[in-house]
Order: sequence, then C-alpha cells, then structure tokens
Amino acid sequence: MTIAAADTRGIGAAAYADKAASYFNRPRADFIGRLPLDKTARILEIGCGTGATGALALRTGRCGHYAGVELFEAAAEEARGVLSEVVTGDAETMQLPWSPASFDALILSEVLEHLVEPGRLLQRLAEVVRPGGIVLASSPNISHWRVIRELVAGRFELADRGVFDRTHLRWFTPGTFADMFERAGFATVDVGPVTPFAARTRALSALTGGRLDHMFMVQIAFEGRRR
Repeated sequence: MTIAAADTRGIGAAAYADKAASYFNRPRADFIGRLPLDKTARILEIGCGTGATGALALRTGRCGHYAGVELFEAAAEEARGVLSEVVTGDAETMQLPWSPASFDALILSEVLEHLVEPGRLLQRLAEVVRPGGIVLASSPNISHWRVIRELVAGRFELADRGVFDRTHLRWFTPGTFADMFERAGFATVDVGPVTPFAARTRALSALTGGRLDHMFMVQIAFEGRRR
C-alpha cells in the first residue's frame, strides 16, 4: 500500500464514526429476492454491517451459511448474533480466510465506492465464488442528471449521504461499474436501478430506446455470474 492510499483510507474510516446506526442495519430485501431458495447455499457479504441482510437470507431459506466481513467491531459483534460467521477487518488488506469456490453468492451493498482499489478486491473475491455463482452489488451513480447539473454549475459539495458522501473514494456510472466486474471475472446478467423507474421515467426510457437510462438511476444495481 502506498502512503497516499493509507492516508486516504484512514480519513475515510474516521468519517464513519458520524454515521447513524441505520447506516449499518438496513436489510437488502431487493438483493435477497434475487437469490434462489436453497438452504444448502453459502453466501458471503462484504460490509455486512449488523447482519440485517444475512439474517433475512437465512430466515427466508436463501442459504444455510452466511458469512460476513465488517470493518467496525461494534457492528461485527452485533452481526455475530445473527450470522453464521463474521470476520472483522478491512477486506482490501486482510487475507481472505476461505478456500477457492467456497461460496455460491457474493453480496456487496454500497461498499465498493468506499474502497481504494475496488477492482483489485473483486479479483480476489472472485476466487472464493464458485463458477456460476451469483454476485449482487450496488453503488451510487455519478451519471445521474442531478449530479450532472451540479457539475455543470461547478459544484462538487461533499455531504453526509448520497453520491457525494464524504466517505466515498470511487465513483461509477452503470457502464464502468459493470466493466469492473467483467474484468474481475464476472459475467454481467443485469445492470439497472436499485429503485425501479417510475411510470414517467419508464415512458422516457421507451422513447429513447434506453439510451438515457444512466441519467435516471440514483443507484446502480448489478447482477452477475462467476465465469
């Protein structure tokens, strides 16, 4: 790790202390709904927070084993009460304690934008996902029209949440987000908005053949398969 990278990560980590508790305990029901019913499956989540998403996966029969990696010990300790396995540490620098092809699915919910080298981590994570395994991920979209409006006006004001969250180190468009997974060894199944488009936006998408869809996604949802 370079000195610059270490300094950047330290600043980002310190900023999390100001996050509300809800930042760590929001279940991703949309992701769980994409997973098959399989009580023998093994799932890994990076940035599992307090374990809300994993608890939902276990409760609804999407897996029999749910492992999480969490940077903050307080959240990790809470997650240990509901998940099968929780490791505390920085996923970018820690040695992954799992054998190749250990997991049937990988979840990264609003995580990759906080990392120094997210593509490099994805390449390492791909090794612990079995061929054909699922990856589900999301991130804020830097090409949303509101972001473009701010940039045209010469503004890039950091905030406590949203695409300009001060803890973000990387920014993605739907295309660059998918490309990062492709380079790491995942085939793209679907790229779209986390929140489905409203009727007016769906109509505009149809009129433009989907060419402007990237401007209306607040958050990017990616689904892929391990090659």
